[in-house]
Formats: sequence, C-alpha cells, structure tokens
Amino acid sequence: YKRTPSVSAGVSMSMFRLRAVTGSRYLRRFLHGGAANRDHVLEQLGICSGEDQVLEVVGKNKAKLTVNHVGCAIGMLWHFQKEKPQMLRTVEFIKSHPEFLTLRVLAENKIELMDDVMLVDMLYNVLRLNVEPSDSLAQQLVSEAWLRLYRFPMASLSKFAVCLSDQHLQHSPPMGQITDILNQKLSSIDDARILTTLMVSVSSLVSPHLRDKLINKADHLLDTMDPSHYNNPRRMVQFLRNIKYSYRPLLEKCNHILLRNVPHLNAENISIIMGLYQSIQFNNCDFCLAAKQRLMELVDSSADPFSFTKLFVALGPMAGEDTKERLESTALLLAEDFNAHQALAVAETLEEIQCRNLNLIQKIASVVHKNLHVYKPMEIARITQALILLHYQSPELFTKLRNILVQFLLNSVYPYEVTMLTRVLSMLPSPRLDEGVVSRVEAVLPQCNLNDLNTFAMAVAKWVRNDPSYRHSTPSKYVRLLQTLNRCGHERLRKADRLDLMLEELKYMSGEWFEEMLLEETMVTLQRLEDQISWTNVPEMALFLTRTNHLCTPLMDRIASVAMENINKIHYSATYATLLPFAVLNYDPPGVDELFDICIQRSFDPHLLVLLAYALAVADCFPEDLVREIFNVNFLAKLDSQLETLPDALNKRIRLRLMELNRAVCLECPESQVPWFHERYCLQLQKKRNGSISPVQQQIHKMLGEVLGGINCARVALLTTYFYTVDFECVLDRHHQAVAYSEQSQLQISEDGKVRWGSDSVGKDRSEVPPGAQRVAVDFLDSKSFCKNSRHMKGEAMMRKRHLEILGYHVVQIPHFEWNSMELSTQDAWKEYLRKKIFTGS
Repeated sequence: YKRTPSVSAGVSMSMFRLRAVTGSRYLRRFLHGGAANRDHVLEQLGICSGEDQVLEVVGKNKAKLTVNHVGCAIGMLWHFQKEKPQMLRTVEFIKSHPEFLTLRVLAENKIELMDDVMLVDMLYNVLRLNVEPSDSLAQQLVSEAWLRLYRFPMASLSKFAVCLSDQHLQHSPPMGQITDILNQKLSSIDDARILTTLMVSVSSLVSPHLRDKLINKADHLLDTMDPSHYNNPRRMVQFLRNIKYSYRPLLEKCNHILLRNVPHLNAENISIIMGLYQSIQFNNCDFCLAAKQRLMELVDSSADPFSFTKLFVALGPMAGEDTKERLESTALLLAEDFNAHQALAVAETLEEIQCRNLNLIQKIASVVHKNLHVYKPMEIARITQALILLHYQSPELFTKLRNILVQFLLNSVYPYEVTMLTRVLSMLPSPRLDEGVVSRVEAVLPQCNLNDLNTFAMAVAKWVRNDPSYRHSTPSKYVRLLQTLNRCGHERLRKADRLDLMLEELKYMSGEWFEEMLLEETMVTLQRLEDQISWTNVPEMALFLTRTNHLCTPLMDRIASVAMENINKIHYSATYATLLPFAVLNYDPPGVDELFDICIQRSFDPHLLVLLAYALAVADCFPEDLVREIFNVNFLAKLDSQLETLPDALNKRIRLRLMELNRAVCLECPESQVPWFHERYCLQLQKKRNGSISPVQQQIHKMLGEVLGGINCARVALLTTYFYTVDFECVLDRHHQAVAYSEQSQLQISEDGKVRWGSDSVGKDRSEVPPGAQRVAVDFLDSKSFCKNSRHMKGEAMMRKRHLEILGYHVVQIPHFEWNSMELSTQDAWKEYLRKKIFTGS
C-alpha cells in the first residue's frame, strides 16, 4: 500500500526516508510546503532508524503531536516491524510501551480529523501491531470507516476489507457493502493487487454471477500485470479455494506465473501455495518438482524455528527417506524452541508423513502439553487428531485434551466447530458420553449441511459401539440423535434447489449411515435437479456417481450429453473424472466412444495420463498413441519424478494403476510389444497380503471338493501369470472329468482361514494340462464387483474375466446374491449350482 509520488528537489534525504516509511497523502501534501512551514517533529521522525527512536520522539513531543504526527509514527512502527524476520519482531515490546499507549489515545481523539486514506492506514497498522479488535480505538476506526465507505478510493477500500477480515467480520454489513461497491466498480479496477485483495476478502459473500465477473476480470489482469508480483495469482488461487470452485483455466494461468517465480520464493510462500493447491485438489507436476528443488536449496539456511517449520511443512510430505531423516533430526534439535503453533504444524506434518520417530513425537507432544492454554477450539481438535494418528501414548495428555474438547464443544455456537470437535472427541476412548455433549450436538443438527450430518452419524456410531450398555440395547440418547440426524438429512435433501451446493455437500460423503439412510433419496434429488447439470459441474457429478458405485442411467446419459456438447470448455484435467463412471460402472451411453476419442486427444500431467489410460483399459479401449506415449522411457522417468512429490496414498494408487495398465496392455495388445516390467513390484505386493480367505470361500472350497470328486481337484488362491489371484482353479479333461493335482501343488487352509502352499508359495507351477483339457477359474464375486443399486457388474470385474480368458481359463463367476439366495439354502442346492456352473456353463 505504498504510494511514491514525485517530490521537489529540495526535500532532504531524511524526508525521502520518511516518505518511504509512511507514504500517506497527508505527508506528501505537507512536504510540498515551503521552508517556512517545516515541521520539526516530522523531521525527527524522518531520521529514526528503529522503533525505540520513534517512541522516543513521541515521548519528547507529546504536546505537539498532530494527527499527521500520530499517523506517521504508528505507520513507521509497523514499517520497521514488517521489515524484520518474524522471529526478530518486537510487536509485544511496542504494544506495552507507554508512548504507544499515548499514540493510541491521541489517535482515538483525532479520528474525525483523519482523511480517508489515513483513517484506513491507521486501522490497518494498529491491527498489525496486535491492538485487539475489541479495543476502543479499533472499534472507533471501524465505525468511522463504515460511515465513509462509499467515498473511499479502491486502494483504501481493499485495505479496509483486509482489516474487516482480520477481525473475522467477513459476513458483516460493511463487508456486504464492500461487495456491492466491488460489483459496481469492477470495470474500473486495473490494479491486480487491489482486485485480488478484495476478491479474497469478499469471497464468502459473492454470488455465482459476481464470481464469474471477478474471474473474468482477474484473468484479464493476469495478462497485463508484472509477472514478478506472485502474490496476485496466489490470492486468486486463495479466492478459488475460499469459494470452493476449481476453475481450471484460471488455476493454470496462475500456476504458470507462480512456477516462473519459484526460484525466488521462500519456504513460507511455497508452503502457502502448496496448501492452497492441496485444498482444491490441484496437482501440477512441474510446480511440484520446481518447488521441491527450491525447498531442497533452502534446507541449509532454514535453521531457526520459524523458517524451519515452514520448510518442514512444505518439504516433508514430498521428501525422500534420507531428506526426511535429516528434517526429523533438525526438528528434534529445535523442538524445545518451537512455539505452540509451530509445534502444531510440525505435529500435523509428522502425522502426514507417518513418522515413527518416537523421541521426536514425544518432544513435540511435550511442547503441545505446555501450551494447551494457547490453542483455540479448532487447533485443539487438530492437535488431538494428529497425536491420535501418530499413536502417541499418554493417558494424562489425552485426558486433558478430552476435557478441553468437551468444554469448547459445550460453549461453541458454530456448527462447523461443533462438528469438528465432535468428530475428534469420538476418536478418543470414553466409557460414557456426557449428556451436555449430546444436547449441544442435537441443538446444532438443524443448521448442519449433509457432510456435517454424516460426520455426526459416524461419531454416534462409534459412541454406540463403545458404550458398555450397547450389549443389551441401544441407549435412548443415541436413538434420539440418530432419529434427528435422519430427519435433518431428509429435510435438507427435499429442500435442495441448487445442484452446485448439493454437489459441494456430497463431495466427501461416505459411510453406512449415508448409504443406508440417504443415498436413494440423494439420487432422487439429483435427478430432480438434472436440468442444472452443466459443463462446470459435470466432473463433480461424475465423481460422486463413481464414488458411490450407484448406476443411475438418466444421470449418466445427461453427463455424457453435456460433456459431448461442451468438451472444449471442460478443462483437460477434469476429463478423467468425467469419463471415470462410464468405465468403473461398465455403462456405455450413446456416443461414449466419441467422447473417449475426444478426451484422448488432450494433454495431461503424467499421473493423470496413467489414470485416464487405466480407465480406458477397464472400458476395453486401448488407443495406440496413448499406449505408446505412456510406455516410453522418458515418460516413465518424468512420472517417477512426479510420484516423489505426491502424497503417499496417491503415489501408491498411481503405481498400482500403472501395474494394472501394464498388465492389461500385455494381455490385450500384444502387438504393441510393451514389456511386462512389474514382476518385482507384484512380488512385493504379494508379500504384504495376509493370504487369508473368507468363510464363504472356505465353504465353496469344501463344496468344490465334493462336486469335483476330491479336495485335491481344486486349488485355492492360485496366482496366475501377471499376478491375478484366482479364488479356485480346477482342470477338466476332454471328458469333462476333474483332474487331480499333486499334493506338492496343493494349498492348506488353516482354521483361521490362512492359506499356505505346500511347496511353491508363488503359485507359478502352471504344469501343462492334458491334451484337450480346460483350465477353469472359479471366482466368488462379492458386493464390490457390482453396482450398489443393481446386479450390474462393474468394469473391473469384466476386465478381470477378459484377462483370465486370454490366459486360457474358462471363467466361472459366482455372484454373492446367487450364492446367498434363498434358493441355495441347502448343501445339495449349492452343490448342484456349482455342478451346473462348472460342467454346463449355465
């Protein structure tokens, strides 16, 4: 917010320093006066080089201080502070200084004499100097600024908006008026800093129409602004995060500018940007790689608690094992110097990287323990969750945390806060639940969205299971809560009239309560709002259907139609999500092949390209160019580099999908001559599996022995070439008689369901079958192989059948709903069912 107009050649160097420090219009007007009007107090302030000197000048000239002097002095105090690193700032020293109290009293008495710019600058500076929002000076400044709101220049308006946000007044009447002014004057704003500051401040109040106008204006200003001003695109990303709107074209544009600035960013800036990206699920390979390289460069220079914490939060989740160990060692050395919030940030990062350094966890927990009085409700919830997931053991600390959580919950009036506190509280062991907690939860339920209601339902389920009286009956307090939850959920669905809001609430919905109580009505609601499906929300709708495994053909047809008509508007990174339900749920609407073809022609980040190719493979689609691009040494090297920067869960998922894609291409496209290079990976996966089979599979194995003429005629959990695990294998000779296996190749099943091989633990002894004989794979298909609401088989089960047939098997599939049906309720019925499936194929 500096202003640097020209000044006359006669102004001294001290005046130049003063102007750079304060930069207010009143000072510029004063400096343009002649020598006769020289102000000795301003001149004394102008030569100050630190806060103590400014306060000394104030103390010597109390009786002479004008409104200009007060504004200048407070502006200088903040200027000197912001020029220092965070750890060297002395805000508390200034705040408690008697001369600063003098300045505050004088400022409050002279508010009406301040011009508009000085008024806003004064509020901004005193808030930065930690004057409480409840202080009479801050309140008087806000009140006066509100009265003058419509005459503020846009720079002052944006600064005042920041001040309101700092005081948690995002939903206040003044912020509503600022939103109105922004809407009226948007076309006149040509400064990206002013625009982006206002965008972030008013984000909770923007309508969809104003949102689109702001995005268009921001997009235009990105083309004209200085690309070195990286905070402008950073604030645009923050705006999109705040409004929960991943508008990919603007994100890509912002990312391009941020990527250019990575070599100049510090760990704090990178940490902020990556946090924003993560919250809107935006993964950009080039930015992650550049950020990782820059953070590695900063490791040696980040030796103080402040800079190290920022570095650790950003680098820890993407660092290799050696770097993680080095970071953990440094954290251990600095642990005792961390403040409360640094300890919280480190603890959450330790949980994210699944740290098992018990000494470090103990030290961080000790810092947390000493600072429990400092944390706010949401912070207590976060620290409790982190320590639980780190498997930290301290009954004393967790008892204290539980008591604090309960107290915060009983006093909270914010639904989002009560939701978070309740969720974390349910993670802690507790014999009984306080009646006060139940009452507080029940009171906020009518105000909650679907996601919050789902969180409460999962918490209640945990409480019910942990309550000692649950063995006899469900206590009435839980029954009452669940009834209220059900009623609120159904009411919210019935009243829903905006699809975008509904999809936002459904984004993270999962669990038994949602599936059993709300899923069917949710589908009815989505079909009622079907006309609102557009190219902007198609990806979210598609992801929801995929996640719930719910085949709703009217919605799928609508998604395909809208995507086809608007494919050029849908960002390339969203096309994978759009195609996914058609592959996963094994549904081909009219024109789906054309939709696949269009999407294939677009460019993707390496990890997204692998996911897209796998989805297409599930749908039995193998574009030659796509296969050639992925199974290329340069692409795989770039993918390896990117995987190192991704969260652990996503990293594992991509590696698994690459293996499955490699297997599918080898089996279905041998002409592509892609080698199978996942043998070692699959062996490692196999070692991690527990090798147990379910009671149903044990039952089927026993029945197969009787149907085939002996238990040695069926092999269990056979590992095929390319590492498919077949539930059961048998061989039928040319006369359709079962062929017995040798004892050495048999599996033994222990009482606990563990599978043990006699000699070959990998199951690769695929001996040649007699001439004319046929291998038969018998697979039990549980509910995961079918769409949630029907007996429609999903795409992966269909692909597995194709692959086993290519490997030479006759595949017999036993759906769970047939095996567990009333028709097959006797031993003889099950045996006859298996006999027909295996010998006649019916």
